[in-house]
Amino acid sequence: MINLVKRGLEVLVAGLRTLYEYFALYVSLAVFGLGGILFSVIAAVLYQLLPRRFGARLGRLLITCIFWPYIAFIESTGLFKCDLSALDALASDESIVIVPNHPGLIDVVLAGSRLTNIVCIMKKEIQDNVLFGGCARLAGYIRNDSTGNMVRAAVAELKQGSQLLIFPEGTRTTVQPVNRFTGAFPLIARRAGVPVQTVFIEYSSAFLGKGWPLWKKPQFPLTFRVTLGKRFMVGEDTKSFVDELENYFREQLAARKHD
Repeated sequence: MINLVKRGLEVLVAGLRTLYEYFALYVSLAVFGLGGILFSVIAAVLYQLLPRRFGARLGRLLITCIFWPYIAFIESTGLFKCDLSALDALASDESIVIVPNHPGLIDVVLAGSRLTNIVCIMKKEIQDNVLFGGCARLAGYIRNDSTGNMVRAAVAELKQGSQLLIFPEGTRTTVQPVNRFTGAFPLIARRAGVPVQTVFIEYSSAFLGKGWPLWKKPQFPLTFRVTLGKRFMVGEDTKSFVDELENYFREQLAARKHD
């Protein structure tokens, strides 16, 4: 009888735990969505009123002021653990190309919660999205619809002291450990004469990866971990550099997976 009661309590606790996990997950997604829409509307107004350079700097700072509390909020649920402290070492750097792998949808949130002067290269569909469009335009994020314009705009930002965040995979990872790298980032770094800083983002599950439904609950607790890799200068042969860096990411992510 005692064992039966004990088993019943375990089932009840497990059920309540699952219910809480779904509740916390959907609340966190709702907060992110509603907050994004609200700030996007405010940012769209500020974009029309403020000088471009001042507006971009303010927009990036405001993005950090939104992303940082959001990270703190999801951690407060007890279901998410975020180890992002490695990014603090980049906070005082200027004119650097930051290249992370791209396992999930909130990678920009993780980076933006710690770095206040990053400009991102984004898909035009994201910049036109009601959730992010206003914020992206105010912050001076760069559209990727024209390679020539994208490279020129990115080089100009770097020469003005911005940090450029670009995902060399071009999209979220579909083939582990990384997709094939695209070739724009070393060209940008070489033309601007700045280093490339590698960054590794690791999730404890495939949460919000390519093909992951928003409503699907991951295995909790979910851990996000960011670490820094080597810093490189780009030589004349950008194609070889892309291959070298892709191999470096493959080796490092494989090693981290087995740690």
